[in-house]
Amino acid sequence: MKRTMRHITVAQAIVECFKQEQIRYVFGVPGESYLPLLDAIYDEPSIEFISARHEGGASFMAEGYAKASQKCGVVLATRAVGGANLAIGVHTARQDSTPMVVFLGQVNSRFLGREGFQEVDMEAFFRPIAKWVVEIREAERVPELVQRAFRTAKTGRPGPVVVSLPEDVFSKTIAEAVIAETDVPKPAPRQEDIQNIEEILKRAKRPLVIAGGGVKWSGAEQLLRLWAEKYALPVMAAFRRHDVFPHNHPCYVGHLGLGAHKAVMETAEQADVVMALGTRLSEVTTQDYRLLSPNQTLIHIDIDSDGFGKVYAPDLAVWADCQEVLSRLLDLAVRPSWQEWAAERRKRYEQTARLPVEHRNLYEAVMASLARHLLKNAVITNDAGNFAGWLHAFFPFGDGHTYIGPTSGAMGYGMPAAIGAKLAFPARTVVSLSGDGGFMMTVQELETAARYDIPIISIVFNNHMYGTIRMHQELQFPGRVIGTDLGRVSFARLAECLNGRGFQVQTEQQFTEALLLALEAKKPTVIEVLADPDHISVAATIQDLRAKRKS
Repeated sequence: MKRTMRHITVAQAIVECFKQEQIRYVFGVPGESYLPLLDAIYDEPSIEFISARHEGGASFMAEGYAKASQKCGVVLATRAVGGANLAIGVHTARQDSTPMVVFLGQVNSRFLGREGFQEVDMEAFFRPIAKWVVEIREAERVPELVQRAFRTAKTGRPGPVVVSLPEDVFSKTIAEAVIAETDVPKPAPRQEDIQNIEEILKRAKRPLVIAGGGVKWSGAEQLLRLWAEKYALPVMAAFRRHDVFPHNHPCYVGHLGLGAHKAVMETAEQADVVMALGTRLSEVTTQDYRLLSPNQTLIHIDIDSDGFGKVYAPDLAVWADCQEVLSRLLDLAVRPSWQEWAAERRKRYEQTARLPVEHRNLYEAVMASLARHLLKNAVITNDAGNFAGWLHAFFPFGDGHTYIGPTSGAMGYGMPAAIGAKLAFPARTVVSLSGDGGFMMTVQELETAARYDIPIISIVFNNHMYGTIRMHQELQFPGRVIGTDLGRVSFARLAECLNGRGFQVQTEQQFTEALLLALEAKKPTVIEVLADPDHISVAATIQDLRAKRKS
């Protein structure tokens, strides 16, 4: 479907592109270089501009919204200063394969190349971290290139696109603008590929599926579950793709994340055939690129052909959309002979995921309470930090877009991403988990949530330190603490100052009482968990690390 519009401004043409993409929310910090675009959004009732307190927070909101809604996230910012602030979100979208389009107001065309006020070469600045960057200086090309930006962000491996427009271009008039739908191609596998997979599985004794974000973006979770059930295939989730497969399913055998349990690693090491499905086999998923061995047969299936051989040379590379592949893998002439091994690996995973009933530490208690009281369709986001180890190890994720986390490991991500997710799923509970270090980096966006009546729940594990770095510090330089201790901050009181609600807890009962109140609240709520600094990770305390180092 195409629409032709005549004699409209560049700003109006961009808004028409937003409408064509069914963009409901646009995030950003207002700037004088793109005021005509804001004014055009003002005239469009189907689009709401969410004005954030910092461009970094806005970009995390857009990235989280994109993951939840499976539409492009859109961010607006001004010139080099706004662009630099939101670069963290662009990097996150790139590493997480999230479709996002950033619109930056550039300096006036007459000042380009003169080192004007807040000028930078946007194309050179963003090229290393964006999927594509373009600066549009001719008004007539705006509809063409903006639609190309959305198409590029969504096609193949999704990612961020940056569009820079000199401020004087926004108000120019376009004689004729053609606005068209941007269909995303879904390439299918060759019949030869399916036959080759069939032959490999016929010879397999211990096959394993590693499922990544490509499964989620293609909407193939249900097909993956049906395929795994039919052929008794054990399935692992790639790093921070927890909801790609329900954890209570007998075919699920664990998560390949930071600090993955030894039993989960053993499953991957024992496999004779590894099917990497919609994953780029990142550093974390492959445990520092050491997980797989040359003795294993690797089938790599992905929509991004550039990823083949980047880490491991595949025995079979299938360049296709995951949904298209899985729909054709349901009719293989294969009789599984690995049921006993798969069941044994499932049992080993269940042992690692079982929370202690008695003598729980507070992190374990929080996970138990969340699992007991959150509805199955609740969405959890998380920040970077060691607290996430307990979430990754013990929370029983289901399916249907219930988890959003940064594979980039960006701090400050959790709470702004929760804002984006709540806008995508207003009827669902959205909970973010953060440490005190990461939460403070974007805490100002709590006011944004309050201002727009977005009732998210933010759980902050406050141990008064940068915990992950402290863990590495204790491993390498035990007892020589520098830079990782943080000051005493009451996040419960800070939440009240930012027009939210706050609770401070230090027992399982207190946390559960606060959680139940938060679930009924109509405003953003912070639950500050006073965590024991000694509990530095799921596997060890600080005292353990020091003792191990001494021995």
